[in-house]
Amino acid sequence: MKRRREEEEMEIVWQTPANPPERHDYIFRNGVRYVRPYHFEFICHVKNRWTGKNIVDLFAKEFRGRPYDYYVSAVKSGRIQVDGETVPISYIVRTSQKISHFVHRHEPPVMAWDVSILQKEPDVLTVCKPASVPVHASGQYRKNTVVGILEAEHGLAPLFPIHRLDRLVSGLLILARSASKADFFRQQIEARVVHKQYVAKVVGVFPEDEQVVNANVNFNVREGRSTVEVESAGNACTTLKGKAATTKFTRIGTNGIHSIVLCEPITGRTHQIRVHLQYTGHPIANDTLYLSEEVVDPFTKGMGTDSTVGVSEEDSKEGFSIDPMCTNCPNLAHKGYDTDQEGLWLHCLRYTGPGWTYECPYPEWASLD
Repeated sequence: MKRRREEEEMEIVWQTPANPPERHDYIFRNGVRYVRPYHFEFICHVKNRWTGKNIVDLFAKEFRGRPYDYYVSAVKSGRIQVDGETVPISYIVRTSQKISHFVHRHEPPVMAWDVSILQKEPDVLTVCKPASVPVHASGQYRKNTVVGILEAEHGLAPLFPIHRLDRLVSGLLILARSASKADFFRQQIEARVVHKQYVAKVVGVFPEDEQVVNANVNFNVREGRSTVEVESAGNACTTLKGKAATTKFTRIGTNGIHSIVLCEPITGRTHQIRVHLQYTGHPIANDTLYLSEEVVDPFTKGMGTDSTVGVSEEDSKEGFSIDPMCTNCPNLAHKGYDTDQEGLWLHCLRYTGPGWTYECPYPEWASLD
């Protein structure tokens, strides 16, 4: 890569997904786990709908996390390249070309709870996933994930998650230790012979009798929120956009203010348990997304001071240097992410399949005392 003089003086070492996370990559502060910012190469290939577009305009429209002027500078300096070559800001992209974007990556922080290992077998690992930590690399997260932390702190790799939990959900996570074992679990899940159980703490006195919700779930990607759809009375011809979804609920106990409910999803739609509980009139008691009709933007709400923690002298000595082109420096964390995140009162309790069962202890909040 052709670099500007100041970049050469910084002795930048570019990372790719092949670089494994290591224990020293993490910084812990005030109960929050940060990832030391690092230089990273994002790689993508030109899609058909991108063909014929100007390189700067393309990035400014498709990747809006940075200002237009940044992309102009990134192209001029060689931080954005096409097929391994520096191009002018007037460059027009063509189908299937490889585009590299060299960035100073600031991952969003997560809460500094341990990823507890529940059971380690030759081909299966089960852990208790803490809330706020995503399962695997996606979006801005790469090292601050369950898979990344297990590799960095326990040397466990490769790992293949056989199911997913939302970032704010805690509890049992099953990871296969080989591709063949992962395929074994996948086939059973697709055959719907795997029984899943969660526990939730909800608002109000949940009905004593078993409740079964059959209501389509429609996930809005833009809002990051699901809604329930049901056929209108007397209008069976109504076309429902959502996917069919079924959840069984059983009350475990109540104190008159909250109830602890066993949740057994038959299908696996995005936010299914959360939105089905809202539909019953008993949403999860600390679920701000479904306690009201107001859509909360996860990238702007609750911006605490930790989300913009700057660089201290101690951090600099540990190897965190300021990147002159970075739009996030000198902050440790990626701008726009909330660190004051309470885990949802929703916990994965147990997975059962033909001849096997894995489970996780109840969380502390499941007590009604």
